[in-house]
Amino acid sequence: MRLPLEDIKVLDLSHALAGPFCSTMLADFGAQVIKLEPPGSGDIARNWGAPMPGPDHAYFLSLHRNKRSIVVDLKRPQGKELFFRLVERCDIVLENYRVGALARLGLDYEAARKRNPGIIYCSVSGFGQDGPYRGRAALDLILQAESGMISVTGEAGGSGVRAGVSIADLTAGMNAAYGIMLALRVKERTGEGQAVDISMLEGQLALLGTTFGNYFADGVIPKPLGTAYAAVVPYQTFHTRTRDLALAIASQKLWKKFCQVIGRAELIDDPRYRTVPGRARNRESLIPTLQEVFLTRTYEQWEALLLANDIPVGAINNLAQVVEHPQVRARDALVELDHPRAGRVRMVGTPVRLSRTPGTVTAPAPTLGQHTGEALRDLLGMNTGEIAALSAAGVIGTAG
Repeated sequence: MRLPLEDIKVLDLSHALAGPFCSTMLADFGAQVIKLEPPGSGDIARNWGAPMPGPDHAYFLSLHRNKRSIVVDLKRPQGKELFFRLVERCDIVLENYRVGALARLGLDYEAARKRNPGIIYCSVSGFGQDGPYRGRAALDLILQAESGMISVTGEAGGSGVRAGVSIADLTAGMNAAYGIMLALRVKERTGEGQAVDISMLEGQLALLGTTFGNYFADGVIPKPLGTAYAAVVPYQTFHTRTRDLALAIASQKLWKKFCQVIGRAELIDDPRYRTVPGRARNRESLIPTLQEVFLTRTYEQWEALLLANDIPVGAINNLAQVVEHPQVRARDALVELDHPRAGRVRMVGTPVRLSRTPGTVTAPAPTLGQHTGEALRDLLGMNTGEIAALSAAGVIGTAG
């Protein structure tokens, strides 16, 4: 059976993480993604992360599977014309340049839709395509800070910290894929394309939605709580005799059962802890009491006891432990591909499971400009002489 997006062509001008994460989501389900890179070093992320055999690094190789790379100099008139000819044959343009950069080159949505009125032109940026911050340079750290995410992340009583992964970039990439799907649905009905404006800032605000809801309700500015959760207690990690344990008691029914299982039934009727809001207000006395209890046994003993009573519990795993995790292995959540220069490359597979048309990881990340000639022949019908002339003129790069 055909993959859901096999008939969709994406001209991907994005770089770093937010845009490429989006195009990987599309490529895993069959979209033909043409990654257009600038001459020279290409995508800046080719040099990020741990080095691999050859010039590319692990960061890039794990992110750009299932794509073809072409090198086009968009600052040259011939390069711009190639861009528009590709736009005419594609369904989607994806870019995450600094706001206004492509407009200054004459390659923005307004110019693109004149050549293809059905084009879906998705722009991912830090702050969005308008507003006073639109022109600011914006990497993930900046948006985690500006959005308030850092202010609620970190150890209690300490300064806020950046999340351990680039959640502003990744959220923007997922929102971009979602926006593109919505725009494709509209195009199916009307034949018309549109611009999709994705801001990293608003992606973080969406993740903080319930946190803002609490602030709007009580006016209290939230602060970091470590692994704890402001609305639900106990909902955090605890030390045991061996390793740390993650515990999530999210309902009143579960709280009563939990107290009985750990041998502290008297906590159920304690007026301080009788309700969810009460436990939240009195976490400073409750948490040390529970911590004392958890230190009486090993993690393995607690896990067996809590799981046997359907109490949500989990281990604090490092990445090496996750790689060997029985559920990760059972689901084949990690995949491997052979890369022509880096050898065997292991990476995380697609997280979306469809029963009839599952996503696939079939091709490794491309070398720089690997598919320039092939893509220009396939999409634009150019012959070998035309491609050679553009290469000699420095408009395109054909290998890297």
